[in-house]
Amino acid sequence: MTEFTALITGGNKGIGADLASRLLDQGYKVVSMARRAPEITHKNLFSIEVDLLEPDQVAEAAKKAAGVHSISHVIHNAGMIWPNLIEEAKPSDIAGLAQLHLGSALTLTQAALPAMKARKFGRIMFNGSRAALGVPTRTAYSATKAGIIGMARTWALELAPFGITVNVVAPGPIQTDNFWGIIKKDSPEEAALAKRIPIGRLGTPEDVSNAFLFFCDPKNSFVTGQTLYVCGGASVGAMSL
Repeated sequence: MTEFTALITGGNKGIGADLASRLLDQGYKVVSMARRAPEITHKNLFSIEVDLLEPDQVAEAAKKAAGVHSISHVIHNAGMIWPNLIEEAKPSDIAGLAQLHLGSALTLTQAALPAMKARKFGRIMFNGSRAALGVPTRTAYSATKAGIIGMARTWALELAPFGITVNVVAPGPIQTDNFWGIIKKDSPEEAALAKRIPIGRLGTPEDVSNAFLFFCDPKNSFVTGQTLYVCGGASVGAMSL
């Protein structure tokens, strides 16, 4: 098998941890970038602890990762919500999440691009959100997740001649700590939300990883600049009567 190295932000828990484990099973090397190290250990799993909200830390981590590893896949999975109504929203919320969701992805991708271009192969992926279509209390989150889609489409056009694809996976409600930070686990509110999803359940980290694995595959080279909603139908916009 050709050797691949995937850099996964937020690779220490939730969707990122599930994806890291599955890529390791496929023979990838994985570099996790997060504020804490992954709970699992593996000979091909490497950890760089970094706060992605801090541009200087991200630049140093990017330099370190690219200096040691020939990165073939960048999967920007890390994210935060910071919910509040418009009256309480602050410009600093937008600036902070823009750094996390957009700025850190730019820095990490720039560091990985020389190896990808030399190889004439690369996979760049974002963990977006169904919230890019609009959700109450998500001013900064929705704005920056929507920005991911525009940035990915731009990169897809620029990088296509080099054999590098750029795509977005946009989850709906997924059973992760981020979700349970908004809606209490096993609560009546969680059950009611699951019933409103056309599929009739909440998503799992595995559901999202399945989509990322599709985009990771070198055989899927004719799909770029796309956003795949993994949301049980919640992005369709149907209204129950």
